[in-house]
Amino acid sequence: MQAGTGHDRSSGSGCAAGLHGSGVGAGDSVPIMGRIVGVALAGPLQDRNPIVTPRTRTVFYVSDGTGITAETFGNAVLAQFEIKPRHVRLPFTDTVDKAHQAVRQINHTGEVEGMRPIVFTTLADMEVLEVIETGCKGMLLDMFGTFVRPLEIELAMKSNHRIGRFSDISKSKEYNDRIAAIDFSLQHDDGQSNRDLESADVILVGVSRSGKTPTSLYLAMQHGLKAANYPLIPEDFDRRQLPPALVPFRKKIFGLTIQPERLAEIRNERRPNSRYASLENCRYEVNEAEAMMRRAGIRWLSTTTKSIEEIATTILQEIRPERLSY
Repeated sequence: MQAGTGHDRSSGSGCAAGLHGSGVGAGDSVPIMGRIVGVALAGPLQDRNPIVTPRTRTVFYVSDGTGITAETFGNAVLAQFEIKPRHVRLPFTDTVDKAHQAVRQINHTGEVEGMRPIVFTTLADMEVLEVIETGCKGMLLDMFGTFVRPLEIELAMKSNHRIGRFSDISKSKEYNDRIAAIDFSLQHDDGQSNRDLESADVILVGVSRSGKTPTSLYLAMQHGLKAANYPLIPEDFDRRQLPPALVPFRKKIFGLTIQPERLAEIRNERRPNSRYASLENCRYEVNEAEAMMRRAGIRWLSTTTKSIEEIATTILQEIRPERLSY
């Protein structure tokens, strides 16, 4: 979401809190790890067991690192099915003791729910993986076993069995570049600063609440791009020109637009019944912004029905196609 209030070129901040839980019932002494997301509880966790139907299934993501790879892949696969997975993350399962603890939790969940859980793993330590493979009663999908071992045979070499994406952060230029990109994007969110725009990889423009801030942060965090974003406001429409600070960097600019009806919905959540959120004003701003982009020869796309990932990939294809690589 865009930061700031109304049409000010200033930034606010917010955070989303996750729901912690276990997937086990009342009175159980099973050690609990992990984080459950997407589960709404009406009362204390100890008063109820999760209700699992054939169209829902508990899914565990077990990793000796952050678990991001396992969860990303697992979510992509599960999206092909009409089910509502109940996610449980078990990151940093990097010892035999933690592996046994994970097995107990997975198996207990299966007993309570009467359906075996689905378990995605990314475990580089073979000893830890063996505990999971021999003890887990869930449907086990070992991603490293599925992909890494056949590649070892094909490439005639052993993988380094590295845990996590960054085995040594202090030596990772990619990681440090991402941190610098995130810092840049935060400093240049919502037109906060015009300084050092020449260092930007991309400058996103669009009306307030069109998706600039989340896209900027995604580009920084996922691809290490220094992404600034700048709101187009009524003063710009009156002048019928881009903000003066952006003119020297026209080649770096990429525009985001959105259907007025959707924009009005989003703005009404923030400032209900205001002129800022009215459908009439949203139509005016979107039309003016799109006209300005056309006059300036700026590439742009509609974010109305696109995910952040789709938006970012389209921008990368246009601005920095080489950054689409891992």
